[in-house]
Amino acid sequence: MKAVDRQLLDAARAGDAAAVRAAVEAGANVEARDTELRTPLLLASLGNHVEAARVLVAAGADVDAQDARQDSAWLVTGVTGSVAMLRVLLPAGPDLRRTNRFGGVSHIPASERGHVVYVREVLAVTDIDVDHVNRLGWTALLEAVILGDGGPAHQEIVRLLLAAGADRELADGDGVSALAHAERRGYAEIAELLR
Repeated sequence: MKAVDRQLLDAARAGDAAAVRAAVEAGANVEARDTELRTPLLLASLGNHVEAARVLVAAGADVDAQDARQDSAWLVTGVTGSVAMLRVLLPAGPDLRRTNRFGGVSHIPASERGHVVYVREVLAVTDIDVDHVNRLGWTALLEAVILGDGGPAHQEIVRLLLAAGADRELADGDGVSALAHAERRGYAEIAELLR
């Protein structure tokens, strides 16, 4: 690996936008990869280093480039819940159908983790498939119920997903609906939303 590429990776990881710009201007490859196949843009996204990401997007970095774990800068926004990063990456045209290692799209981990503002934003400004089913047989609605805590954040995510047209009847791989999962867990407020 060229020294300038290593400098770019290090700068992106640290969130040093000025160093990122300097490395790019010195000829660094914006698609350089570290030992885990992470690009500078993915490293910036993982650290929520918005300004470093902005420099990389302007330099043409690929928002969909995936690492050894199938993470990409775009997909990671659903994990971190960063609306600021979403707004930097969205103009670069991420593939909203590209999936992570679980076969999920960005709003699925966001729904599981209770990232209300992110879920609201991604549903409002993209045409992401609200009913995308991952390898576990779960939609974002199912993940919000099965992996959520039933509290206010997950209640609001369920509201948002339903308002965006999520199919409340879609069951998991075992044929269990989101409503049945909510009832089993004692999530009365979510169960009421799903009825």
